[in-house]
Amino acid sequence: MASPSPPPSPICARSMATPSPPPAVQPPSDVTPAPLLPDASASAADAFQKLSLHVTHASLGLETPVDGDDYGGGSCSKPPAPAPKKKTKSKSSKRDENSIWTRSTSRKRKNKKATPQQRAAAAQPWPGAAGAEECAPGQPVLLSRVFKSERILLLADRLTAASSKGYRMVRATHGVAAGAWYFEVKVIHLGSTGHARLGWATNMADIDMPVGCGAYSFGYRDIDGAKVHMSWRDSYGEEGYGEGDVLGFYISLPDGERYEPQVNLNNKGKPFLVQGQDAQAHVPGSKICYFKNGVCQGLAFEDILGGRYYPAASLYTMPNKPNCVVKFNFGPNFNFFPQDFGGLPIPQPMSEVPRQALR
Repeated sequence: MASPSPPPSPICARSMATPSPPPAVQPPSDVTPAPLLPDASASAADAFQKLSLHVTHASLGLETPVDGDDYGGGSCSKPPAPAPKKKTKSKSSKRDENSIWTRSTSRKRKNKKATPQQRAAAAQPWPGAAGAEECAPGQPVLLSRVFKSERILLLADRLTAASSKGYRMVRATHGVAAGAWYFEVKVIHLGSTGHARLGWATNMADIDMPVGCGAYSFGYRDIDGAKVHMSWRDSYGEEGYGEGDVLGFYISLPDGERYEPQVNLNNKGKPFLVQGQDAQAHVPGSKICYFKNGVCQGLAFEDILGGRYYPAASLYTMPNKPNCVVKFNFGPNFNFFPQDFGGLPIPQPMSEVPRQALR
C-alpha cells in the first residue's frame, strides 16, 4: 500500500497558487465630472483680507495693489520705504571747501622745541608781587615763601626749614651775581632716615629737585661729605656731617655781573633766557668752598656758570618719620667764621646784600 504524499510547503504552495485575474478596465466615460464647490469659509476670509488691504492702502493714499501684488505674499505688510532724498551742498559748505584754512593740506604752524634753559625756567614758578616784596631793597635776607617746594615747611622765623617725603628745595629771598659772600647752616635734626644737600642755586634751578641735581646748583652732601653737581657725586670732604654740625658756604664771583644771563618773562609770567644769549658763559676765577665747623674742606668747584646765586637747601626723610630740620644764619654774627680763606677774597655776610642794593 502506497504511503500518502506529504503536504506541500508554504513556498511551494505560493508558487502553485492560481494567479488572480487582472482588474477589469473601465471604458472611458463621456460624462464631465461636476466641479468642486468652493469653500464658503475660505472665500469669506480671502475677501475680507483683500478688503482690509485695499482699505489700508487707500487710507495711506497709496495705489491699491492688484491680485498677487500685496507686498509680502498676501499679507498686509508695510509698504517699501521711499527713496532717500539727494543731499545738496549749501553755499557755506562750498565756501569751506574753497577756504585754505579748513583744508587738510593747509600749512600749520610748527611748534618750536623749547631749549633746556627754557624748560628749566618753565618749571620755576614766578614770584609775582609776593616774590617782588621779598627781595625788595631794604628787606632782610630770609628763606623765600615763594621759591620753595610745597613739601618744605618754614618756621615763623623764616630761617628754619623742615621737610619729609623726598628731596625738595628752598632758597633764600636774595641772591648774588658778583663778589665774595658767605652764610652758615646748622643741622638741627636728621634722624635715622634724614639727609640733606646744601649749597648754592641760581634762579634757574628746579625747586622740586635736590641741590646739585642740574647745571644751576652746587651741593654739599651729608653722606660721606661728597660734592654734587649735575647729579654727579665726587669725593670731597674727609667725612660727612650730621646733627649739631655748623656748615659754612663760600662763593666768589669776580666781575660776575658781566656773565649773568638776562632773564625775561614770557606771556605766562615765567622767566626764560633771552634768545641768542650765551647761557653757558663761565665766570673766570669763580670758586665755591664748603666749611665744617670752621674748617675748610677744600676747593669744591671753580669757573662756574654765570648767574645769580641763592643760598639753598634740600632735605629728605622717609615717610612717617620726624622731619629733617636745618637752620640758616645769614650773618653778620656767625658761629664759626673762618679765620683763613687761603688767599681767596674775604667774603661779606649774606645779610649785607639788601644794603648793597640801596647803595
